[in-house]
Amino acid sequence: MIESSEMAILDRNAVALGVRETNLMESAGNAVARTVRKQAPDADSVSVVAGRGNNGGDALVAARFLADLDPQVTLLGHSDRIRSDVTREKWEALQAAEIETEVVRDSTTFRLDNPDVLIDGVLGTGVAGAPREPEQTAIKAINESGCPVVAVDVPSGMNVDTGATPGVAVDADRVVTFHDLKPGLKNHGGVTVADIGIPAAAERFVGPGDLRRLHRPVAAHKGDFGRVLVVGGGPYTGAPALAAQSALRAGADLATVLAPDPVADQIQSYSEDLIVDSLPGETVAPDHLTTIQETATDQDVLVLGPGLGSDPDTRSTVAAVLETYTGRVVLDADALEAVRTAEIEASCICTPHRGEFQDLGGTAKTDREGWAAEASALAAELGQTILLKGPDDVIADGKRTRINRTGNPGMTVGGTGDVLAGVTGAMFATLDPLHAAALGAYLTGTAGDLAAESRNGGLLASDLLDTLPAALGGERP
Repeated sequence: MIESSEMAILDRNAVALGVRETNLMESAGNAVARTVRKQAPDADSVSVVAGRGNNGGDALVAARFLADLDPQVTLLGHSDRIRSDVTREKWEALQAAEIETEVVRDSTTFRLDNPDVLIDGVLGTGVAGAPREPEQTAIKAINESGCPVVAVDVPSGMNVDTGATPGVAVDADRVVTFHDLKPGLKNHGGVTVADIGIPAAAERFVGPGDLRRLHRPVAAHKGDFGRVLVVGGGPYTGAPALAAQSALRAGADLATVLAPDPVADQIQSYSEDLIVDSLPGETVAPDHLTTIQETATDQDVLVLGPGLGSDPDTRSTVAAVLETYTGRVVLDADALEAVRTAEIEASCICTPHRGEFQDLGGTAKTDREGWAAEASALAAELGQTILLKGPDDVIADGKRTRINRTGNPGMTVGGTGDVLAGVTGAMFATLDPLHAAALGAYLTGTAGDLAAESRNGGLLASDLLDTLPAALGGERP
């Protein structure tokens, strides 16, 4: 079962894999046409009522496959306002094939000519709320027609995720839905699930469709997209600075660094956009636990690890934080060791490289699928999400596994893991752990690929700060 938002993500990822959108629509329309023939085998005529979105495009394709049934096609709304290029292509194909079409701009002119069977392609899965005109009148006429009705993907007017009908909705005899059953259709009596050629890879591999998970409404306020706290530094200064700056570049509204006093000013010098607070002493220590806890209270995500070092007191402090903090944590580098020993209350994304993964209890493997199976098993054992860094990143939570294929060999340079931790922290502020980790890996790898385009080697982790916004905007190398 799949919700409409996830279906839109799969569609986009399929296109990125080389499956043309026009081919998906052809497959969908063909599936509808086949179902029409089964639903009404003796039909001599068919009426198609189509909206201007992709759902309508599927219906237009079905009309072409049913040319022998004297199809009469009604488009609701101006044809020059068809919302997608691929639907416009299907509309123009009907004109070229000289299939009878009519454009209805005014609900008072809508008519049905008593067909033997009717295809409902008025509204699709992305429409919410009660239908407006002329769609409302069309839906009422479809229901009053008395002929068998086949709906494309969802009965028009129904919320496909909930089954709710906030206004009038088509009473369909058969629904042809695509790829997988939608939640709102689980109690519908007549549903056909059609395979339209979306490959399994569209779900397994993280792709540009996953960017649809990120929303930034116009009416948003500061803090709505995350406050990220990075606790790190002591032996190192660049790591926490990179993590915090990356969180900002990936869309977090605020990034704060808590670091030992001797390095706090140096971390601040990396960027005036950072908020840097100091901790007394040269390393993070047990005396800082209360300060970390109190500071983290006002944050959405805590990133633990960048530049912390391996001092025993620092490690015991990390364990104490994980045993008392109940929020969201990204664990990287030296902080990862605590995962095996602490009684963790937090929801964690662990970001080990392959060596650290084995230290956590994972077994070395020689191929990607082996690493994926091991990551899934370890995630299930720990009860946390694993982002296993490698040539192909593996993201697993014990139930679901994703693979990220962005990135390049130049990203073995030091500091890219800190960038990943910060980007993942920004994603974790608004998304669940698996999706946050998957997008964190995808965006960091894409930023690295974009940065590498303009360099003949010599890639620096800081170069990714300049290309992260482009990756976030969907740009690809």
